[in-house]
This record gives sequence, structure tokens and C-alpha cells, in this order.
Amino acid sequence: MIKTKSVLLSVIVASLAGFLFGFDTIVISGADRPIQLLWDTSDLFHGTFIMSIALWGTVIGALFGGIPSDKFGRRKTLFGIGILYLLSALGSALAPDPYIFSFSRFIGGLGVGASAVAAPIYISEITPAGDRGRLVATYQFNIVFGILVAYLSNYMIGEYFGVNAWRWMLGVEAIPAAIYALFVLGVPESPRWLALRKNDEKTAREILTQLNPTENIERLLQEITKSVSTVSRSEFFTKKYSFLILLAFLVAFFNQFSGINFVLYYAPRIFEQAGLAESEVLGASVPIGIAMVVFTMVGMYLIDKLGRKKLLYYGSIGYILSLSGVSWAFFSGADGSLLVLFIVAFIAAHGIGQGTVIWVYISEIFPNSVRDYGMSLGAGTHWVCAAVITLITPTVLNTFSGGTIFAFFAFMMVLQLLFVIYIMPETKNRSLEELERELLPEEVELQGEWK
Repeated sequence: MIKTKSVLLSVIVASLAGFLFGFDTIVISGADRPIQLLWDTSDLFHGTFIMSIALWGTVIGALFGGIPSDKFGRRKTLFGIGILYLLSALGSALAPDPYIFSFSRFIGGLGVGASAVAAPIYISEITPAGDRGRLVATYQFNIVFGILVAYLSNYMIGEYFGVNAWRWMLGVEAIPAAIYALFVLGVPESPRWLALRKNDEKTAREILTQLNPTENIERLLQEITKSVSTVSRSEFFTKKYSFLILLAFLVAFFNQFSGINFVLYYAPRIFEQAGLAESEVLGASVPIGIAMVVFTMVGMYLIDKLGRKKLLYYGSIGYILSLSGVSWAFFSGADGSLLVLFIVAFIAAHGIGQGTVIWVYISEIFPNSVRDYGMSLGAGTHWVCAAVITLITPTVLNTFSGGTIFAFFAFMMVLQLLFVIYIMPETKNRSLEELERELLPEEVELQGEWK
């Protein structure tokens, strides 16, 4: 029985997976130092098993999250993700040693990775072309809202719960995880998945009619069924899809080599290195979360008006200026409050650019027949880079100055700007089936059409 008949309500429920994504990945920042002191772990062990183990779970969840999404459907996969978040929150909060803690964080990472695949796919497949960018970006908004709530939660819990505050920081996630898992049972299955994987055109037509009443449903359903084909994972990695693979890889790669997770995971340490007092660092992290929410909302408003390419262009320029400012602040020994200001400007550039664009863009550039594979590749690339950066950060912070590190990230954003100008095609205001025809023309036309 179809319980949720509105596109907006279905999108809101599915995008709550993004809230848990953001909360789960950032909540560890408040527990970083207390856990290392409690269990007296080395920098290598701490970086590998405490801070980045969830990201390695995320890598696996992202690389293989397309399999349950394809086999069992988007809705069942989204429900399973909620259960993983719930188990992770409880296990992390109650962990008696670093090994059980790491395993619990790993489980949560599986949920994060799978949600980065299943939720954007689901939202892109139930929304009309003209609203797809804004609605898929709702997932990203929930990620940054989850980040903000995690920062605020860490700050308030840290103020009032004393030595075991970190357990409360991690355990509180169980509440939204349980709520999400319950709500997701009420959303309809993706009509594209029903038509292409279950050959259930009757239910697909019913859901399309309820979710998109103004569309020409018969024409849309005909386009969907015409796009069906069986493609194996090995066939996916062929010349036919090579340009789309390149696009997904580079968007995901540059997302992480902007330094975003470096800042989000280790903001307190970065602020300490810049000279802020230990009592101020958790409070200084809160403006980061606020800036992410505000400027992601700006990006959501603009993405279907200006397009994906233009947002990433403006975001790249913002990255270069703000990261250069952070680097200068470290090299010059500027006041810590000035560094916080440059970090907030960096977060603003991310919110308008990569933060809004990444999951929208990767979810829409691949054809129906390989969307699960493509989304897994893009999300997997994103999380492999994130895991590597998070793993080495404690060592990097002890080896290089903040100025050198942020100068490197600024250089990487110069490369992203060149990618946006010369390689990246626009995708706004086109149905998924129209994009398939435009981005996968006859092979003899590829070189001339892709740009």
C-alpha cells in the first residue's frame, strides 16, 4: 500500500538518511581527544581505528551499496541503513574498549556509504526534471544540518556531562536513527526500479501518477521502459561509459581534496594549532555548522536556476580565495579569530559549490541501466579519499604546518576550476532519460558532443 503520496514528503523522509550521515560522520570530532586520552592510543592507532575506521566502513558501503539497492529496492535499502545507524550509535556509546568502539563505528560507516548511494538515487528517480536539483540537494542539506546539530550537540553535552560526555555525544544518534527507520517504511518504492527491475509497470504507473500528477505518465513510462538493458559490472568499466566514470571520479575526488573532511573532522585540533584556547575550540566549531546550513540552502535555491556547472565554478573560486586565506593566516601567525573567519568562508564556498552539487550531479549523469554502479563508483571514490585523508591527518598535523597543508588544498581547487571550465557538462532541466541520450550518443560522436 502506498502511504506517502507526495514527492516532497517522500524526499524529506529519504533525505533524513543524509541527516544521520552528517551527524554520524562529525559527532566523532567532539570525542577525538577524550577517547585518545582514555585509551592511551598512538597517533597511528587513533587515526586508523578510532577516527577513520567508520570511513573505511563507508568505503565498503559506498562501493557495494548499489547491490542491495538494485536487488532489493531503494526503500528496503534505506530502511536497512537506518538499522545500521541505530546499532552503531548504541554500540559506540556503550563500548568498553577501543576494539568494540571501532567495530561499532565501522557499522555506522556502512550505513553512511550505502546512504550516499541509495538516497540520492531514490530522490532523483521520483522527482520531475525541473525540480530534481533542488530536491536531490535536500539530501545534502540534511547532511549539513546533521553536521550543525552534531557540533551543537557536542558543545552542549561537553559543557554539562563531564568525563563521559563523549559517550552521550555518540549515543544520542540512536534517537533520530530509530525515527528515520520507522518513517522510511511509509515511502513508496522508486517507480523506475519497479519498472526496470521488477517489470511491475502497473505499480510504477500508479506511483508516477501520485508523485508527478502533472507529467505525461504514459510518455514518461515509455521512456523509462525503453531505457532498460542489462549491464554487468565488467561491462560498466568500458569505453562507452568512460566519460561518465571520469566525471563522477573527478567530482568526488575534488570534493575531498578541497580539504572539507580535514576541516570537519579535525576542526578542534586545527583551531588549537592556530592558538585558540582549549576551552574555545568546540564553540569555535559551531559557526562551521551554521555556515554549512545557510550556504547549502543558498546552493539549493540556485542549483536549478544557475545549474550545476556554474555553482561549481563559483564554489571553486571561493575555495581558492578562502583556502589561500587560511594558509596565509597560519604562515603569518594572524589572530585565531581571523583564521576562524577564513574557515567559515571556505565552508560557505563548499556549501554553494561541491556541497550542493556532488550528490545531485553523480545521481543524474548515469543511465538507468548503470545508475547503481555509477553512484557506487562516485560515492566510493569520495569515501576512499575521505578515509585516506582522515587516517593520515594526525600524522600530517604533527609533520607539516597548517599553512603548507591549506596551500596544498588551494592548489587542488585550482585544478578543480580547470575541470569545471573545460570538461564538465551541464545537466539542469533535463530528464534522466534525456541526459542518457545526450551524454551517451553514438560512439563516433562522443568527442565532439561531450564538451
